Amino acid sequence: MIRNFITALWAICFIICTHIDMLAQKPNILVFIADDAGWRDIGCYGNPSVSTPNIDALAADGLKLNRAFLTTSQCSPTRTSLLTGEFAHTLRTEDLHTPLAANKKTVAAYLRESGYYTGLIRKSHIGPDAIKQFDYFHPSRDESQYPEFVEFLDKSDGKPFFLWYAFIDPHRDYQEGAFDPPHDPAEVIVPPYLADTENTRKDLAMYYDEIGRMDKNIGIAVAELKKRKLLDNTLIVFITDNGMPFTRAKGTLYDEGIRSPLIFHWPAVVASGRASNEMVSLINLAPTFLDLAGQNIPESMFGRSLRNLLHNQGFKGDEYVFSERNWHDCDEHMRSVRSDTFKLIKNAYIEWPHGTAADLAGSPSHQDLLKLKKEGKLNEHQSLIFQVPRPVIELYNVIDDPYEFNNLAYDARYRPVIRKLHGVLLDWMESTNDFPPETNRRHDNTDRVTGTHFDSRQLSPKYKEE
Repeated sequence: MIRNFITALWAICFIICTHIDMLAQKPNILVFIADDAGWRDIGCYGNPSVSTPNIDALAADGLKLNRAFLTTSQCSPTRTSLLTGEFAHTLRTEDLHTPLAANKKTVAAYLRESGYYTGLIRKSHIGPDAIKQFDYFHPSRDESQYPEFVEFLDKSDGKPFFLWYAFIDPHRDYQEGAFDPPHDPAEVIVPPYLADTENTRKDLAMYYDEIGRMDKNIGIAVAELKKRKLLDNTLIVFITDNGMPFTRAKGTLYDEGIRSPLIFHWPAVVASGRASNEMVSLINLAPTFLDLAGQNIPESMFGRSLRNLLHNQGFKGDEYVFSERNWHDCDEHMRSVRSDTFKLIKNAYIEWPHGTAADLAGSPSHQDLLKLKKEGKLNEHQSLIFQVPRPVIELYNVIDDPYEFNNLAYDARYRPVIRKLHGVLLDWMESTNDFPPETNRRHDNTDRVTGTHFDSRQLSPKYKEE
């Protein structure tokens, strides 16, 4: 019995020592970033109709944040913001397709200085100078991206690594065969701002298919880490770059456009099965990565480290989160501030309806909305996106009104809330070197309602996805 006790004690000591040694190491950091995946459309966030068993497993074995928010609702501005820890308008990358300037450092550049091997796979959308800050870049035309992942791991050669694993799924256009078996249109969840039609359901089912394909490829990558015994000390993060590519989601400052899934999986540190309702901006990711790598957080970064959140050590979420929307086929100057209870959105160009990006407007679901609009059959919620003139101020109780349909700015009782949040928003705009809308208004190249693309001119320096 004594021998068995001693054997068990040695085993416990070995596990403890191994854990302590792992904590002393710099963690590998692997970021899975989806392209246009709505936060509601992941199984562990409450959608029972979409197939995401691998993402759900990461959440079940890690930490899931229920209230995480992006700084923009557009692809390239989000990516430049997340990788630098700055806001898009501060970087001057606020317009779609604007590359990051050569003098702006990404988290990859800082981590390289700390001994990390860094990589970017598949979608970049950050510009050639930013891509050069990574040791490894491959634009992979295969949605699995597995061969490039294996090559990257081989080249890391035992160094701690940072990998920005950027999917193109579930970005439009959609094609049959992305997932087997395909999702059933009868089972999809139709948001109340879309029309519940056969075409819309098919559109959503194909969107689910691309999410399912992405999830499958995440599972393959995680299995590779496990095979190489790298999983325990790898911080895996799952996020999206903006909301789902449907009308009144992507490109808006409603939660449908800026709310992101945020999952942390790190067996060496993060306990299984945790969930947090703290409100967190993803501006905090870059500072977190540097902190975990043992680096100082540069003054240029606006966020803070989430180390205490990961270690479950008395973390308190952000009091406010801020987001913006600028040119994306149509010009906008929209800014928002969100508290625990309220969201305030400030619109500059109220004489025009909300701009609809060309990739969304050509979709079957948007075309069905246009058909109902022409026939005068849109319901109150579906018609909001076409409203003209728009209010300068929108205020929503995000607890009672999660889809943000009821604008409380028309109710005099909420004037004190509006004054408070508007003051907070103006302070943020000033502190982040934002620009007034009248100084930088751009022409549209797409009809705001129909989505017809009528002008091929580019407003910002265009770069090629290498």
